[in-house]
Amino acid sequence: MSASDYQRVSRALISVSDKTGLVEFGQALAELNIEILSTGGSAKMLADAGIPVKEVAEHTKFPEMMDGRVKTLHPMIHGGILALRDNDDHLKAMNTHDIGPIDLVVVNLYPFEETVAKGADFHTCIENIDIGGPAMIRSAAKNYGFVNVIVEASDYDHVIAELKANDGKTSNQTRKKLAAKAYARTGAYDAAISSWYAEQLGEDFPDRLVLAGTRQQSLRYGENPHQSAAFYANSENRIGIATATQVQGKELSYNNYNDTDAAFELVAEFDPVVSGPACAIIKHANPCGVATGSTLSDAYKTAFACDTTSAFGGIIAVNQLLDEETAQEIVKIFTEVIIAPDATDEAKAIIAAKKNLRLLLTGGLPDPNIGGRLVKSLAGGYLIQGRDNALTATPELKVVTKRAPTEQELADLKFAFTVAKHVKSNAIVYVRDGATVGIGAGQMSRVDSSKIAASKSLEAAQNVGETEARANGSVVASDAFFPFADGLLAAAEAGATAVIQPGGSMRDDEVIAAADEAGLAMAFTGMRHFRH
Repeated sequence: MSASDYQRVSRALISVSDKTGLVEFGQALAELNIEILSTGGSAKMLADAGIPVKEVAEHTKFPEMMDGRVKTLHPMIHGGILALRDNDDHLKAMNTHDIGPIDLVVVNLYPFEETVAKGADFHTCIENIDIGGPAMIRSAAKNYGFVNVIVEASDYDHVIAELKANDGKTSNQTRKKLAAKAYARTGAYDAAISSWYAEQLGEDFPDRLVLAGTRQQSLRYGENPHQSAAFYANSENRIGIATATQVQGKELSYNNYNDTDAAFELVAEFDPVVSGPACAIIKHANPCGVATGSTLSDAYKTAFACDTTSAFGGIIAVNQLLDEETAQEIVKIFTEVIIAPDATDEAKAIIAAKKNLRLLLTGGLPDPNIGGRLVKSLAGGYLIQGRDNALTATPELKVVTKRAPTEQELADLKFAFTVAKHVKSNAIVYVRDGATVGIGAGQMSRVDSSKIAASKSLEAAQNVGETEARANGSVVASDAFFPFADGLLAAAEAGATAVIQPGGSMRDDEVIAAADEAGLAMAFTGMRHFRH
């Protein structure tokens, strides 16, 4: 890099709402003999720390007005930022109008996203939309050839280090990187405002959709080693994988993120106050065992018993405090990730003995009833849909057979349909006594899913020396209607006594008749839960 790539910083403008590290940064600039312009609270904090600072109003010879809405929107500010230092006409204009150059702009924006997250009223949110800040950021970023722009306190140390190492100058490469980060920040800020406005207007799908996220982690690779990947958090602020604290274990992979999210969203369907302790075990984004129990340890052991083979190397999610007894059971086999609202010190100590086992604690459960957007990329575009947040635990059931389900069957039917919501289509789930006993997922034929689930239930029984398939005496849930009676009859042959499904097939009458002939109780929900 040639010497001409380096540009001296003689004057900085600082206007920040987040004052983290501000005093230390200001002191470092002062030691480098860089003049500081500032506004409001930033200027006061710097002055109180004994750092020389000049108010913007003094620099522009124009007072702040309109409750601070107009303070930096002035030619003395934007002329000093935007002027090309190698353009004679620009330099002449600066001399004519006594405009001094501004070589470093340090701005972070009014906390609009945080204000919205706190549930503030419409007017308060509007007042937290920054105008002058984005204007200065964009001006400085456009003129990156001569001007530095900092939008995050995390960049203070790097910039100071470079200024000290280069006699008060920064490199073109540094300014370019800072400019890119600046435009990303203003873009994300505008995206948050746009999304909020659409929500205020009741527009689920506005004409122009803007998506924004903050990179949380660069991943070693994606689903496969030849694919690159990273994890980004959005502004949804929903409890879950994005808000979790990793207590220990290896770095999460792309597949870990995907599977852990699937596990935690499933177990969150079971409110610990209503349903008691619950555990979900996930493999390749599909449940291989889900159960409730009198204790969390019992719930885990029952979920594990559904498919002990698939559970190996799986993801475990629980809906309450992870205790010592449950942790002792979990570490008996290889597990990739455990996610829980919290864990006891004893449980953490047990898991710590497995140094690669990842433990994530979230501080709570995501609300399964809250909506949101799901985004899937296609060639040249996106598919956007709302989250499947229907109340599957209490569907409006319509009994359509001669025999109504018993009280136990009804409870198991609701449990099974809740789990089916989280199984890839075509989904068939067998449940007995509040636990899955067979799951068939992702088959092109619903009959095949039913047969796979039944064979899994027999395999689970044989693993513990039982001769009778665990699906015998169970109930069965289907995520969509049975188009023919064959899928339902396959479930009856597996030993199911009751069925829950959406209904709505042209052959519902045939399916109902087959259920009656087989002595099954069947309920329709009127609600489908495809998951692709």
